[in-house]
Amino acid sequence: MKEISSMLAERGQTQVLRYFDGLTPDGQRELIRQIENIDWETVELWRDPEDLSGKGEISPIEGLTLAQIKEKEAEYFEVGAAAIRAGKLACVLLAGGQGTRLGSDAPKGAYDIGLTHPLYIFEMQIKNLLEVCKACGATVPLFIMTSEKNDAATRAFFREHHSFGYPEAYIRFFEQELAPSVDFTGKLLLEDKGTLALSPNGNGGWYSSLKKSGADGDFPAIEWYNVYGVDNVLQRSADPVFLGATIASGRMSGAKVVRKKDPHERVGVLCLEDGLPSVIEYYELTEEMATARGADGELAYSFGVILNYLLSAKKLEEIAKERIPVHVVKKKIPYLDENGVLVKPEKENGYKFETLILDMVKLTGSCLPFEVVREKEFAPIKNKEGTDSVESARELLKENGVRL
Repeated sequence: MKEISSMLAERGQTQVLRYFDGLTPDGQRELIRQIENIDWETVELWRDPEDLSGKGEISPIEGLTLAQIKEKEAEYFEVGAAAIRAGKLACVLLAGGQGTRLGSDAPKGAYDIGLTHPLYIFEMQIKNLLEVCKACGATVPLFIMTSEKNDAATRAFFREHHSFGYPEAYIRFFEQELAPSVDFTGKLLLEDKGTLALSPNGNGGWYSSLKKSGADGDFPAIEWYNVYGVDNVLQRSADPVFLGATIASGRMSGAKVVRKKDPHERVGVLCLEDGLPSVIEYYELTEEMATARGADGELAYSFGVILNYLLSAKKLEEIAKERIPVHVVKKKIPYLDENGVLVKPEKENGYKFETLILDMVKLTGSCLPFEVVREKEFAPIKNKEGTDSVESARELLKENGVRL
Protein backbone atom coordinates (compact mmCIF):
# COMPACT_ATOMS: atom_id res chain seq x y z
CA MET A 1 0.00 0.00 0.00
CA LYS A 2 2.92 2.31 0.73
CA GLU A 3 4.14 1.93 -2.85
CA ILE A 4 0.68 2.75 -4.21
CA SER A 5 0.47 5.86 -2.04
CA SER A 6 3.92 7.04 -3.11
CA MET A 7 3.18 6.46 -6.78
CA LEU A 8 -0.10 8.40 -6.57
CA ALA A 9 1.63 11.21 -4.68
CA GLU A 10 4.25 11.50 -7.41
CA ARG A 11 1.49 11.77 -10.00
CA GLY A 12 -0.64 14.18 -7.97
CA GLN A 13 -3.50 11.69 -7.76
CA THR A 14 -3.82 11.06 -3.99
CA GLN A 15 -7.48 12.20 -4.09
CA VAL A 16 -8.50 8.67 -5.13
CA LEU A 17 -7.51 7.46 -1.63
CA ARG A 18 -9.62 10.08 0.13
CA TYR A 19 -12.08 7.48 1.45
CA PHE A 20 -9.71 4.49 1.53
CA ASP A 21 -9.55 4.07 5.32
CA GLY A 22 -13.34 3.81 5.54
CA LEU A 23 -13.58 0.96 3.01
CA THR A 24 -13.95 -2.69 3.91
CA PRO A 25 -10.85 -4.88 3.35
CA ASP A 26 -12.46 -6.21 0.15
CA GLY A 27 -13.24 -2.66 -0.96
CA GLN A 28 -9.66 -1.60 -0.34
CA ARG A 29 -8.30 -4.51 -2.35
CA GLU A 30 -10.63 -3.73 -5.24
CA LEU A 31 -9.62 -0.07 -5.37
CA ILE A 32 -5.93 -1.05 -5.30
CA ARG A 33 -6.57 -3.50 -8.16
CA GLN A 34 -8.15 -0.74 -10.21
CA ILE A 35 -5.25 1.62 -9.53
CA GLU A 36 -2.69 -1.04 -10.47
CA ASN A 37 -4.45 -1.59 -13.81
CA ILE A 38 -4.31 2.07 -14.85
CA ASP A 39 -2.53 2.73 -18.14
CA TRP A 40 -0.86 5.98 -17.13
CA GLU A 41 0.46 6.62 -20.63
CA THR A 42 -3.14 6.82 -21.85
CA VAL A 43 -4.30 8.94 -18.91
CA GLU A 44 -1.53 11.48 -19.57
CA LEU A 45 -2.88 12.05 -23.09
CA TRP A 46 -5.32 14.58 -21.63
CA ARG A 47 -2.45 17.09 -21.55
CA ASP A 48 -1.76 16.99 -25.27
CA PRO A 49 -4.29 14.81 -27.12
CA GLU A 50 -3.52 13.92 -30.70
CA ASP A 51 -5.78 15.71 -33.16
CA LEU A 52 -7.72 12.84 -34.72
CA SER A 53 -10.52 14.96 -36.12
CA GLY A 54 -8.82 16.18 -39.29
CA LYS A 55 -8.98 14.41 -42.63
CA GLY A 56 -6.22 14.04 -45.17
CA GLU A 57 -6.77 13.73 -48.90
CA ILE A 58 -10.00 11.79 -49.40
CA SER A 59 -10.60 9.61 -52.44
CA PRO A 60 -12.96 6.74 -53.36
CA ILE A 61 -12.00 3.17 -52.52
CA GLU A 62 -12.39 0.24 -54.88
CA GLY A 63 -14.49 -2.64 -53.63
CA LEU A 64 -16.54 -5.62 -54.74
CA THR A 65 -20.06 -4.90 -55.94
CA LEU A 66 -22.95 -7.34 -55.67
CA ALA A 67 -22.58 -8.22 -59.37
CA GLN A 68 -18.84 -8.87 -59.05
CA ILE A 69 -19.36 -11.03 -55.97
CA LYS A 70 -22.08 -13.08 -57.65
CA GLU A 71 -19.78 -13.73 -60.61
CA LYS A 72 -17.14 -15.37 -58.41
CA GLU A 73 -19.30 -16.46 -55.47
CA ALA A 74 -18.55 -20.19 -55.79
CA GLU A 75 -14.83 -19.54 -56.04
CA TYR A 76 -14.81 -17.23 -53.02
CA PHE A 77 -16.92 -19.70 -51.03
CA GLU A 78 -14.44 -22.51 -51.57
CA VAL A 79 -11.49 -20.36 -50.49
CA GLY A 80 -13.33 -19.14 -47.39
CA ALA A 81 -14.80 -22.52 -46.45
CA ALA A 82 -11.36 -24.15 -46.71
CA ALA A 83 -9.94 -21.52 -44.36
CA ILE A 84 -12.80 -22.08 -41.91
CA ARG A 85 -12.30 -25.84 -41.96
CA ALA A 86 -8.61 -25.25 -41.22
CA GLY A 87 -9.53 -23.22 -38.11
CA LYS A 88 -8.20 -19.97 -39.59
CA LEU A 89 -11.25 -17.83 -38.78
CA ALA A 90 -12.63 -16.73 -35.42
CA CYS A 91 -15.64 -14.54 -34.72
CA VAL A 92 -15.62 -11.70 -32.21
CA LEU A 93 -19.07 -10.58 -31.08
CA LEU A 94 -19.00 -7.13 -29.47
CA ALA A 95 -21.68 -7.51 -26.80
CA GLY A 96 -20.69 -5.24 -23.93
CA GLY A 97 -23.79 -3.06 -24.04
CA GLN A 98 -27.01 -3.14 -22.08
CA GLY A 99 -30.51 -2.65 -23.42
CA THR A 100 -30.98 0.72 -21.75
CA ARG A 101 -32.57 2.39 -24.78
CA LEU A 102 -34.86 -0.60 -25.09
CA GLY A 103 -36.02 -0.21 -21.50
CA SER A 104 -33.96 -3.10 -20.16
CA ASP A 105 -31.04 -3.34 -17.74
CA ALA A 106 -30.11 -6.78 -19.06
CA PRO A 107 -27.40 -7.37 -21.71
CA LYS A 108 -28.61 -5.98 -25.02
CA GLY A 109 -28.17 -9.38 -26.65
CA ALA A 110 -30.64 -10.88 -24.17
CA TYR A 111 -33.47 -8.68 -25.43
CA ASP A 112 -36.51 -10.62 -26.67
CA ILE A 113 -37.64 -9.46 -30.12
CA GLY A 114 -40.17 -12.26 -30.60
CA LEU A 115 -43.92 -11.74 -30.96
CA THR A 116 -45.50 -15.20 -30.73
CA HIS A 117 -42.53 -16.90 -29.05
CA PRO A 118 -39.24 -15.83 -27.42
CA LEU A 119 -36.56 -14.82 -29.92
CA TYR A 120 -33.48 -13.15 -28.50
CA ILE A 121 -30.89 -10.99 -30.23
CA PHE A 122 -28.14 -13.40 -29.11
CA GLU A 123 -30.23 -16.26 -30.47
CA MET A 124 -30.36 -14.67 -33.92
CA GLN A 125 -26.59 -14.13 -33.91
CA ILE A 126 -26.00 -17.79 -33.04
CA LYS A 127 -28.60 -19.00 -35.54
CA ASN A 128 -26.85 -17.14 -38.36
CA LEU A 129 -23.45 -18.49 -37.31
CA LEU A 130 -24.71 -22.07 -37.07
CA GLU A 131 -25.91 -21.87 -40.67
CA VAL A 132 -22.36 -21.09 -41.78
CA CYS A 133 -20.90 -23.90 -39.65
CA LYS A 134 -23.31 -26.36 -41.26
CA ALA A 135 -22.52 -25.13 -44.79
CA CYS A 136 -18.74 -25.38 -44.21
CA GLY A 137 -18.73 -28.54 -42.12
CA ALA A 138 -16.75 -26.92 -39.30
CA THR A 139 -17.31 -24.98 -36.09
CA VAL A 140 -15.97 -21.43 -35.85
CA PRO A 141 -14.44 -20.26 -32.53
CA LEU A 142 -16.67 -17.55 -31.07
CA PHE A 143 -15.28 -14.90 -28.73
CA ILE A 144 -17.95 -12.83 -26.97
CA MET A 145 -16.77 -9.53 -25.56
CA THR A 146 -18.75 -8.50 -22.50
CA SER A 147 -18.39 -5.59 -20.09
CA GLU A 148 -17.86 -5.44 -16.35
CA LYS A 149 -21.55 -4.56 -15.98
CA ASN A 150 -23.00 -7.38 -18.09
CA ASP A 151 -20.40 -10.18 -17.99
CA ALA A 152 -22.01 -12.32 -15.28
CA ALA A 153 -25.50 -11.81 -16.74
CA THR A 154 -24.33 -12.68 -20.27
CA ARG A 155 -22.63 -15.89 -19.15
CA ALA A 156 -25.70 -16.87 -17.11
CA PHE A 157 -27.98 -16.16 -20.08
CA PHE A 158 -25.96 -18.45 -22.35
CA ARG A 159 -25.92 -21.19 -19.71
CA GLU A 160 -29.68 -20.88 -19.24
CA HIS A 161 -30.26 -21.28 -22.97
CA HIS A 162 -27.55 -23.89 -23.55
CA SER A 163 -25.77 -21.47 -25.88
CA PHE A 164 -28.66 -21.87 -28.34
CA GLY A 165 -27.12 -25.07 -29.60
CA TYR A 166 -23.64 -23.70 -30.28
CA PRO A 167 -20.86 -26.05 -29.11
CA GLU A 168 -19.69 -24.58 -25.79
CA ALA A 169 -16.14 -25.84 -26.39
CA TYR A 170 -15.87 -23.17 -29.10
CA ILE A 171 -17.23 -20.24 -27.06
CA ARG A 172 -15.04 -17.94 -24.96
CA PHE A 173 -16.21 -14.91 -23.02
CA PHE A 174 -13.87 -12.06 -22.21
CA GLU A 175 -14.36 -8.67 -20.58
CA GLN A 176 -13.59 -5.42 -22.31
CA GLU A 177 -10.91 -3.44 -20.52
CA LEU A 178 -11.93 -0.26 -18.76
CA ALA A 179 -10.25 3.12 -18.90
CA PRO A 180 -10.37 5.70 -16.09
CA SER A 181 -11.90 9.12 -16.57
CA VAL A 182 -10.32 12.42 -15.54
CA ASP A 183 -11.54 15.97 -14.98
CA PHE A 184 -10.30 18.87 -17.08
CA THR A 185 -7.18 19.15 -14.90
CA GLY A 186 -6.25 15.50 -15.35
CA LYS A 187 -7.39 14.37 -11.89
CA LEU A 188 -8.81 10.85 -11.73
CA LEU A 189 -12.50 10.82 -10.84
CA LEU A 190 -14.22 8.50 -8.38
CA GLU A 191 -17.58 6.89 -9.12
CA ASP A 192 -18.02 6.05 -5.46
CA LYS A 193 -15.75 5.91 -2.44
CA GLY A 194 -14.04 2.71 -3.52
CA THR A 195 -14.39 2.81 -7.30
CA LEU A 196 -12.70 4.84 -10.01
CA ALA A 197 -14.93 6.38 -12.66
CA LEU A 198 -14.27 3.75 -15.32
CA SER A 199 -15.74 3.26 -18.78
CA PRO A 200 -15.18 0.81 -21.67
CA ASN A 201 -12.15 1.72 -23.77
CA GLY A 202 -14.04 1.85 -27.09
CA ASN A 203 -14.72 -0.83 -29.70
CA GLY A 204 -11.08 -0.63 -30.77
CA GLY A 205 -10.16 -2.13 -27.42
CA TRP A 206 -11.45 -5.58 -28.31
CA TYR A 207 -8.07 -6.94 -29.42
CA SER A 208 -6.04 -5.84 -26.39
CA SER A 209 -8.85 -7.11 -24.15
CA LEU A 210 -8.90 -10.48 -25.93
CA LYS A 211 -5.11 -10.83 -25.71
CA LYS A 212 -5.16 -9.93 -22.03
CA SER A 213 -7.74 -12.67 -21.40
CA GLY A 214 -5.55 -15.26 -23.12
CA ALA A 215 -8.62 -16.89 -24.66
CA ASP A 216 -7.23 -16.60 -28.17
CA GLY A 217 -4.47 -19.02 -27.22
CA ASP A 218 -7.01 -21.85 -27.18
CA PHE A 219 -7.25 -21.65 -30.98
CA PRO A 220 -3.70 -21.26 -32.32
CA ALA A 221 -4.59 -21.63 -36.01
CA ILE A 222 -6.48 -18.30 -36.19
CA GLU A 223 -5.40 -16.10 -39.09
CA TRP A 224 -8.51 -13.89 -39.41
CA TYR A 225 -10.91 -12.28 -36.96
CA ASN A 226 -14.46 -11.39 -38.00
CA VAL A 227 -15.51 -8.58 -35.65
CA TYR A 228 -19.13 -7.42 -35.54
CA GLY A 229 -21.72 -5.75 -33.33
CA VAL A 230 -24.45 -7.51 -31.39
CA ASP A 231 -27.34 -5.24 -32.34
CA ASN A 232 -27.63 -6.17 -36.04
CA VAL A 233 -29.94 -9.19 -35.99
CA LEU A 234 -29.38 -9.91 -39.70
CA GLN A 235 -25.62 -9.88 -39.30
CA ARG A 236 -24.02 -12.65 -41.37
CA SER A 237 -20.88 -13.56 -39.46
CA ALA A 238 -18.15 -15.97 -40.59
CA ASP A 239 -19.40 -15.51 -44.15
CA PRO A 240 -17.15 -17.82 -46.22
CA VAL A 241 -17.73 -15.77 -49.38
CA PHE A 242 -16.65 -12.56 -47.60
CA LEU A 243 -13.63 -14.34 -46.12
CA GLY A 244 -12.66 -15.94 -49.43
CA ALA A 245 -12.94 -12.66 -51.31
CA THR A 246 -10.80 -10.85 -48.72
CA ILE A 247 -8.13 -13.57 -48.80
CA ALA A 248 -8.14 -13.57 -52.61
CA SER A 249 -7.78 -9.78 -52.70
CA GLY A 250 -4.54 -9.90 -50.72
CA ARG A 251 -5.79 -7.06 -48.51
CA MET A 252 -5.26 -7.08 -44.75
CA SER A 253 -8.85 -6.29 -43.81
CA GLY A 254 -12.34 -6.42 -45.25
CA ALA A 255 -15.54 -4.52 -44.50
CA LYS A 256 -19.10 -5.46 -45.28
CA VAL A 257 -20.88 -2.43 -46.70
CA VAL A 258 -24.32 -1.48 -47.98
CA ARG A 259 -24.92 0.83 -50.91
CA LYS A 260 -26.15 4.29 -49.86
CA LYS A 261 -29.80 4.93 -50.61
CA ASP A 262 -29.13 8.48 -51.78
CA PRO A 263 -26.22 10.96 -51.85
CA HIS A 264 -27.18 12.51 -48.52
CA GLU A 265 -28.03 9.43 -46.46
CA ARG A 266 -26.71 9.86 -42.92
CA VAL A 267 -24.21 7.05 -42.85
CA GLY A 268 -20.42 6.83 -42.62
CA VAL A 269 -18.82 5.69 -45.88
CA LEU A 270 -15.66 3.73 -46.50
CA CYS A 271 -13.06 5.65 -48.50
CA LEU A 272 -9.32 6.25 -48.73
CA GLU A 273 -7.60 8.89 -46.64
CA ASP A 274 -4.10 9.61 -47.87
CA GLY A 275 -4.22 6.21 -49.54
CA LEU A 276 -5.30 4.31 -46.41
CA PRO A 277 -8.76 2.86 -45.66
CA SER A 278 -10.87 5.21 -43.60
CA VAL A 279 -14.44 6.22 -42.91
CA ILE A 280 -15.79 9.67 -43.61
CA GLU A 281 -19.01 10.77 -41.92
CA TYR A 282 -21.91 12.02 -44.02
CA TYR A 283 -21.54 15.58 -42.68
CA GLU A 284 -17.88 15.64 -43.72
CA LEU A 285 -18.69 15.04 -47.39
CA THR A 286 -18.81 18.15 -49.54
CA GLU A 287 -21.76 18.47 -51.90
CA GLU A 288 -19.41 17.70 -54.78
CA MET A 289 -18.15 14.53 -53.10
CA ALA A 290 -21.62 13.42 -51.98
CA THR A 291 -23.01 13.61 -55.51
CA ALA A 292 -19.91 12.51 -57.45
CA ARG A 293 -20.33 9.39 -59.56
CA GLY A 294 -17.86 6.85 -60.89
CA ALA A 295 -17.50 5.40 -64.39
CA ASP A 296 -20.20 2.82 -63.54
CA GLY A 297 -22.70 5.57 -62.77
CA GLU A 298 -22.83 4.71 -59.06
CA LEU A 299 -22.06 7.21 -56.32
CA ALA A 300 -18.28 7.45 -55.85
CA TYR A 301 -18.74 7.50 -52.07
CA SER A 302 -21.46 4.93 -51.61
CA PHE A 303 -20.11 2.15 -49.37
CA GLY A 304 -21.90 2.56 -46.02
CA VAL A 305 -20.26 0.65 -43.15
CA ILE A 306 -22.31 -1.73 -40.95
CA LEU A 307 -19.73 -2.78 -38.29
CA ASN A 308 -18.74 -6.14 -39.78
CA TYR A 309 -15.00 -6.37 -40.35
CA LEU A 310 -12.38 -8.97 -41.19
CA LEU A 311 -8.92 -8.30 -39.78
CA SER A 312 -5.68 -10.19 -40.37
CA ALA A 313 -4.38 -11.71 -37.13
CA LYS A 314 -0.80 -11.28 -38.31
CA LYS A 315 -1.37 -7.60 -39.05
CA LEU A 316 -3.08 -7.11 -35.69
CA GLU A 317 0.01 -8.47 -33.95
CA GLU A 318 2.09 -5.85 -35.74
CA ILE A 319 -0.38 -3.08 -34.92
CA ALA A 320 -0.45 -4.11 -31.26
CA LYS A 321 3.24 -3.27 -30.96
CA GLU A 322 2.34 0.34 -31.68
CA ARG A 323 -0.22 2.37 -29.76
CA ILE A 324 -3.61 2.48 -31.46
CA PRO A 325 -4.76 6.14 -31.64
CA VAL A 326 -6.61 7.12 -28.47
CA HIS A 327 -9.52 9.51 -28.79
CA VAL A 328 -9.68 11.90 -25.82
CA VAL A 329 -13.38 12.74 -25.67
CA LYS A 330 -15.15 15.37 -23.59
CA LYS A 331 -18.05 13.80 -21.68
CA LYS A 332 -20.50 14.37 -18.86
CA ILE A 333 -19.05 12.08 -16.18
CA PRO A 334 -20.84 11.43 -12.85
CA TYR A 335 -18.35 11.72 -9.99
CA LEU A 336 -17.98 11.84 -6.23
CA ASP A 337 -17.06 15.32 -4.98
CA GLU A 338 -14.78 16.17 -2.04
CA ASN A 339 -17.76 15.89 0.32
CA GLY A 340 -18.59 12.37 -0.80
CA VAL A 341 -21.67 13.48 -2.75
CA LEU A 342 -22.40 11.98 -6.17
CA VAL A 343 -22.61 14.73 -8.78
CA LYS A 344 -24.35 14.19 -12.13
CA PRO A 345 -23.10 17.09 -14.26
CA GLU A 346 -25.38 18.83 -16.76
CA LYS A 347 -22.48 19.69 -19.06
CA GLU A 348 -19.16 18.13 -20.01
CA ASN A 349 -16.79 18.00 -17.06
CA GLY A 350 -13.99 15.66 -18.05
CA TYR A 351 -12.35 13.29 -20.51
CA LYS A 352 -12.85 9.67 -21.44
CA PHE A 353 -10.30 7.68 -23.43
CA GLU A 354 -11.53 5.54 -26.32
CA THR A 355 -10.08 3.56 -29.21
CA LEU A 356 -12.02 2.81 -32.40
CA ILE A 357 -12.05 -0.26 -34.61
CA LEU A 358 -12.00 2.06 -37.63
CA ASP A 359 -8.51 3.14 -36.64
CA MET A 360 -7.49 -0.52 -36.56
CA VAL A 361 -8.81 -0.98 -40.10
CA LYS A 362 -6.82 2.04 -41.19
CA LEU A 363 -3.65 0.68 -39.58
CA THR A 364 -3.95 -2.59 -41.51
CA GLY A 365 -3.08 -0.52 -44.57
CA SER A 366 -5.61 -2.04 -46.96
CA CYS A 367 -9.29 -2.95 -46.89
CA LEU A 368 -11.72 -4.69 -49.24
CA PRO A 369 -15.24 -3.19 -49.27
CA PHE A 370 -17.63 -6.11 -49.77
CA GLU A 371 -21.14 -5.07 -50.77
CA VAL A 372 -24.13 -6.87 -49.27
CA VAL A 373 -27.87 -6.50 -49.76
CA ARG A 374 -29.09 -4.08 -47.11
CA GLU A 375 -32.46 -5.78 -46.62
CA LYS A 376 -30.78 -9.15 -46.06
CA GLU A 377 -27.90 -8.19 -43.79
CA PHE A 378 -28.64 -4.92 -42.02
CA ALA A 379 -31.29 -4.73 -39.32
CA PRO A 380 -29.75 -2.80 -36.39
CA ILE A 381 -31.63 -2.43 -33.12
CA LYS A 382 -30.64 0.82 -31.46
CA ASN A 383 -34.03 2.16 -30.37
CA LYS A 384 -37.35 0.75 -29.22
CA GLU A 385 -39.34 2.51 -31.94
CA GLY A 386 -38.73 4.35 -35.20
CA THR A 387 -35.54 4.18 -37.26
CA ASP A 388 -33.12 1.32 -36.52
CA SER A 389 -35.47 -0.03 -33.89
CA VAL A 390 -37.05 -3.22 -32.62
CA GLU A 391 -40.01 -2.42 -34.90
CA SER A 392 -37.96 -1.93 -38.08
CA ALA A 393 -35.82 -5.00 -37.35
CA ARG A 394 -38.92 -7.16 -36.90
CA GLU A 395 -40.21 -6.09 -40.30
CA LEU A 396 -36.90 -6.99 -41.95
CA LEU A 397 -36.78 -10.32 -40.14
CA LYS A 398 -40.26 -11.13 -41.45
CA GLU A 399 -39.14 -10.25 -44.99
CA ASN A 400 -36.30 -12.74 -44.55
CA GLY A 401 -38.62 -15.53 -43.49
CA VAL A 402 -37.88 -15.46 -39.77
CA ARG A 403 -40.85 -16.52 -37.66
CA LEU A 404 -41.51 -14.05 -34.87
